[in-house]
Amino acid sequence: MRAFGESRDADKSPSREDDAMTFKSKYAQMSRRAAMTAAALAGMAALTGCGGGGAGAAAEGDMALGAPEGAKVTVIEYASVTCHVCAAWHEQNWEAFKTAYVDNNKVRFVFREIPTPPANVAAAGFMIARCAGPDKYFDVVHELLSSQDEMFAGGDTSAARAVLFRVGNGVGLSNSQIETCIKDPEAQAAVDERARAAQQAGVIGTPTFLVNGVKVETPGSQSGTSMADLSKAIDAELAK
Repeated sequence: MRAFGESRDADKSPSREDDAMTFKSKYAQMSRRAAMTAAALAGMAALTGCGGGGAGAAAEGDMALGAPEGAKVTVIEYASVTCHVCAAWHEQNWEAFKTAYVDNNKVRFVFREIPTPPANVAAAGFMIARCAGPDKYFDVVHELLSSQDEMFAGGDTSAARAVLFRVGNGVGLSNSQIETCIKDPEAQAAVDERARAAQQAGVIGTPTFLVNGVKVETPGSQSGTSMADLSKAIDAELAK
């Protein structure tokens, strides 16, 4: 799990300084806002414990699949499109999880955004996903997760802009629509607010999974909560 504010440097990926130098230009304002958010979250993490709080309740901006709100079991994932552990979890587990619990409406799956470093890239990715519309939101998120190697090829973020635009174009957004989307101050503020809400709920790393408000972890895992542990928690709740 990656803690808020932890650089991809720890994963042999670009540093925050590289990010600031190589992914600015038209994204300077967004980059500054995202960096401020990441720094604030990192500071709050030292004061906030894991779990508890309001993490299990419905929240503004929730994006969901599967069963409707009020379902017997709600699974919440806090994740980032620039988090390598999140990408590993989705590569290894998403299809099996989706087939077992989401496609058949056994659970309500809620995805909550947390922009991890390089935070401006993550924030842009989330804004593009929302601009694509609810029916294409998860397509964008999953494509960005699976494109991390391409985004950070060469050890910096110089390729990130091209990947973001490629993914946006792939769901029907024009380049001008993408530009407008990621420069929208209200959308930028909403990303900041969702990140603050996650931290206030006691979430300090990604990915974090909650089943009916209770955090589920797999100690020592390099790819987040295991499918076995997640299934055990879900099935126990379904059986009640």
